[in-house]
Amino acid sequence: MRNNTSATPETELDSQHPRRGARRRRTNRKRLIVAGAIAATGLIVGTGFTVQSAISTQARIDATTALTESTGVQHEQLGAYATIAAERTRANAEDTITAANATLAAVDGKVDASNLASSVASLGEYKTLPIDEVVDLAAQTRAEAEKARLAAAEYDRVQAEKAKAAAEALARANTPEGAKAVARDLAASKYGWGEGEFQCLVSLWQKESGWSYTAMNASSGATGIPQALPGSKMATAGADWQTNAATQIAWGLDYIQRGYGSPCGAWSHSQAVNWY
Repeated sequence: MRNNTSATPETELDSQHPRRGARRRRTNRKRLIVAGAIAATGLIVGTGFTVQSAISTQARIDATTALTESTGVQHEQLGAYATIAAERTRANAEDTITAANATLAAVDGKVDASNLASSVASLGEYKTLPIDEVVDLAAQTRAEAEKARLAAAEYDRVQAEKAKAAAEALARANTPEGAKAVARDLAASKYGWGEGEFQCLVSLWQKESGWSYTAMNASSGATGIPQALPGSKMATAGADWQTNAATQIAWGLDYIQRGYGSPCGAWSHSQAVNWY
């Protein structure tokens, strides 16, 4: 017996192919659900809400869900961890500033640390800067601090080499033979006195002090290679007059030039009256 209810071609086909009918019904239900969701969303948010924005929102939700599932933490916990990371970044920035300021103090007067000072000043705003910028500035500040430290270390090395060379030169000059070498060079370069004048000088100061920078006349108090009286007069040639033969020689040659014109003139006077 035939049912009087009219049937569409689709329903006749569905009756002939049950699986195809089931798929069609599921598809129709999905369409109804999506249409209903869009309609409901339009009522809540307003006509400005688009299907594309709904898809974008769902994509963000899906990304958060995936992260939650992969890490085993909930969305609220992720926010807490982000806050902790931000606080640690700022604490690291504060430590970086402290260390950089110590470096600035250590290299002061040795190298140009203006770049480091600028980085420290920029990082000093870490409490109000975006976290990514704080991270970059902290890394930059540490790099500048290392550059300044290495430059200062090189400065110290060069200064140590200079000090060593000066100490060796002083040690040589403070021997009788070293003092004579200094006197020969200075007499020729500054006063134009040749070897004859230098030999008069050798005789004069050998008699006075034996070319010893520590010589002192116990009775008169005359001091040093040229036997200055008082010895403090030699301070006009250098503050190190008590420990540096070259300083004493510089003062002594000037004294001879002003008082006797030349070493041979001073030596002649010394031979005549036993002093100069």
